[in-house]
Amino acid sequence: MSTAIAIAAAVQAGQSARIEVDHALERAQRDTTNAVIRIHAERARAAASRVDQRIAAGERLPLAGVPIAVKDNLCVEGLETTACSKILAGFIPPYTATAVARLEQAGAVVVATTNMDEFAFGSSNETSAYGPVRNPRDPTRIPGGSSGGSAAAVAAGIVPLALGSDTGGSIRQPASLCGVVGMKPTYGCVSRYGLIAFGSSLDQIGPLATTVADAGLCLEVMAGHDGFDSTSAQRPTAGLAAAGLNRTIPSGLRVGYVPAHATGLASGVAARLEAAKRQLAQAGATLVPIEMPHETYAVAVYYVIATGEAASNLSRFDGIRYGHRTAQPATLQALYGQSRAEGFGWEAKRRIMLGTYALSAGYYDAYYAQAQRVRTMVVQAFERAYASVDVLLGATAPTTAFALGDKVDDPMAMYMNDVCTIPSNLSGHPAVSVPFGVGADGLPVGVQVLAPALQEALLFRVAQVVEDGAL
Repeated sequence: MSTAIAIAAAVQAGQSARIEVDHALERAQRDTTNAVIRIHAERARAAASRVDQRIAAGERLPLAGVPIAVKDNLCVEGLETTACSKILAGFIPPYTATAVARLEQAGAVVVATTNMDEFAFGSSNETSAYGPVRNPRDPTRIPGGSSGGSAAAVAAGIVPLALGSDTGGSIRQPASLCGVVGMKPTYGCVSRYGLIAFGSSLDQIGPLATTVADAGLCLEVMAGHDGFDSTSAQRPTAGLAAAGLNRTIPSGLRVGYVPAHATGLASGVAARLEAAKRQLAQAGATLVPIEMPHETYAVAVYYVIATGEAASNLSRFDGIRYGHRTAQPATLQALYGQSRAEGFGWEAKRRIMLGTYALSAGYYDAYYAQAQRVRTMVVQAFERAYASVDVLLGATAPTTAFALGDKVDDPMAMYMNDVCTIPSNLSGHPAVSVPFGVGADGLPVGVQVLAPALQEALLFRVAQVVEDGAL
């Protein structure tokens, strides 16, 4: 399978978009990982024909004919969208998420919907109502979560680009475990309109791709202010694709790293991180050790804030307006209770209960409000770090992909898989996971580059140098 940039160039030069889309549809039909839960053949072929017509009319489309897959929490008009939960079975959105609409306007073609942890609650893609996803690199292993289906679809060569959402690492962690590029933009860089919300102050839509350059192009097309999302940033986003192709780092680049992080990493992951540091040093960067003491509180803070926001957002799914409704309830109260009990999976119920508790009278100040205060301290720690360095480098996940079923019964162990990614969600800063070889077990390892808010162009330049070192 070619890169998105190569496919777009070929289609722009005269190759039919239908050819690329038909090939992607065939690959989706042969999927053995359970990454793909719905294939949209008729819609995709019609869209590809429109792309061919637009190019024949003289339009230049940056993603001409590129087949893409979208996570099941991104609304697409006319296509069932369920966040992989029984509670939303049969929901057909009357609108398309802004991020998806912008990609389609640029010539991309949605060929499939990908599997995910239910409502994005998970780090292994084992909480989905459609069953777990298998890692294409080793089918006995998890692909990561919650965007495991999107990561697996790219890693398996079904599509060159897929969309995911990242609330606590849900793009970057599966990207690392599957050996693809996964990028979380600055909070507000991409409109959240049309994304089924998990944690509204944390969620961000981003690309999973085979190359840094493809991710940069995808983000450049998606990003920018949207009147439907009051939190979207008003700033130009040109140059991100070019940054992903720039194979040099800025003169005098300072790369920060936290020495204490190495103690929590598997040996194979730590070795690859050291190799990435050497790669950047050889490219001319200065490595600077720094301290981030407040990061130790990040996981605890995240799971108070995220579950609180999740409980609030999921309160709308009640069996009345849409989605699953229990059969013949005795009372209105029973309708609410039974519909939600039947519709939500075990992890969703756990997080709703945790969040409801944290937001309840008598506990709000002790938990949610206190977590927000510590979140501010985490943000301030990043600001101090970026006063002395330009970017940060670290591992994306503490281990390589673990076996299916290994941590399903141990939620605390599962939650700790996001320890490397959660801090940048709390701060709202951009971060990208780049594949950088394999660990001692032969499974993919990703290293993570982080940058200050709205510095995506710098992030992609550094990520490109890291990617080149992994080749």
